[in-house]
Amino acid sequence: MSRLKLVLIGAGSTVFTQRLVADIILAGEAHLWELALVDIDPVTLDAVKKLVAKMLEARQADIPVTATTDRREVLKGAHFVVTTIAVGGRKGWQTDIEIPRKHRIYQPVGDTAMPGGISRAMRMIPQMIDIARDVEELCPDAHFFNYSNPMTAICRAIRKETGVPVVGLCHGVHHVEGVLARFLGVEEGSISSFGIGLNHLTFLTRLRHNGKDAIPMFQAKLDEQEAGLTEELAGKKVWDNIVEGRAPRWADDPFAWGMFRSYSIFPCAMDRHAVEFYPERFPGGAYHGHRLGVEAFPIDARIGLGDVWYDEMLAIANSPDPLPGSYYENVPGESEQLLEMMHSLLYDRREVFSVNLPNDGAAPYLPKDAVLECNAAAIGSSFKALRADDLPPALVAKLCSKISAVEITVEAAVEGSRDKMIEAMIADGSVGTTDAAAKLTDDLLAAHAEHLPQFAK
Repeated sequence: MSRLKLVLIGAGSTVFTQRLVADIILAGEAHLWELALVDIDPVTLDAVKKLVAKMLEARQADIPVTATTDRREVLKGAHFVVTTIAVGGRKGWQTDIEIPRKHRIYQPVGDTAMPGGISRAMRMIPQMIDIARDVEELCPDAHFFNYSNPMTAICRAIRKETGVPVVGLCHGVHHVEGVLARFLGVEEGSISSFGIGLNHLTFLTRLRHNGKDAIPMFQAKLDEQEAGLTEELAGKKVWDNIVEGRAPRWADDPFAWGMFRSYSIFPCAMDRHAVEFYPERFPGGAYHGHRLGVEAFPIDARIGLGDVWYDEMLAIANSPDPLPGSYYENVPGESEQLLEMMHSLLYDRREVFSVNLPNDGAAPYLPKDAVLECNAAAIGSSFKALRADDLPPALVAKLCSKISAVEITVEAAVEGSRDKMIEAMIADGSVGTTDAAAKLTDDLLAAHAEHLPQFAK
């Protein structure tokens, strides 16, 4: 049997490549695959190649590996292509946080919505369209997966400009199912969900525990915590989704659980992401006595952690010593479920996953062709979206407004249009006036000029 060729573009990602390779090795599938690692930074690429070689040697696994800075060298004959690129890197991400702060706009993530997400889209979309065109030319039958953010805008741009059937993948829904299991104190993996929305704002309309409706269980748990909620919120000093040593609580994500209380529908991926779709509710970043992205879900340290992981990767890769014995214990399985998805596509297992696809009837109350995060079956040749549940009018209105902002963002990025970028800022809801949006847009364009050739026309 000939090997399946998997091309990773942006292979220098600090964790993704390591976790995926670990998945393949631990699944006993080394004999099925060949890998092509692509990264534009030769230093990073060399380190990743060395690290993968050490991973293979440690488990005596045989996977042919090619490493190159030119993706066109390896795309021909690919069965799967995966993108994890970040134009501008962590420095660009930090800039997307810092410049809006100067305009009194506070973001806890800044890679999807609000000014940071719009700014990131300007850098990412042209490069991703170029990759899509190479895929279309050199491996048109390959499954093309994108993990890069802003997910919705990137996938919409590729589909609109090239027609290449990219599928957006994110670990958000899968991760939140684990958080919800811990919230209830039930076994990890026992919670399943069904939902519809946009990446990082997927409304989970069904939650089940071991196949049975779990919504009453969640409401009962909230009943237990409601009496002390106000006091608990007032006493919080540190806000983050990850709290070691205890189960998640209502007070950790009060906006998300408040929405669930109102609609029995849960917004994924919880407050850290969800609040960015509702900037009108958090003026000046105000969030229960703290500022979003500063004290509440602090983002600067999270971005900086990427540098720590990168330095650790370089150290392990370039060390003359073999891979540490505990390495596979410290690099858990790749949480995006990519290997399982590839299995389902290859063997027509028809398993269902959360993916990002154009709306082709899955949610008839939302714009046709808008890229939605939905449940879809991975069948023999592609993903087929399942019909979503209906949503309350207020949630439909929110999604429609954000879809419109994404559409303007895509046009701005493709055309290199300052005027449309300003309109995207206003449509997003973070900026109230044209003058304020223009000043913010100009600051971001100036800061990222080296990565925005389309605006230099």
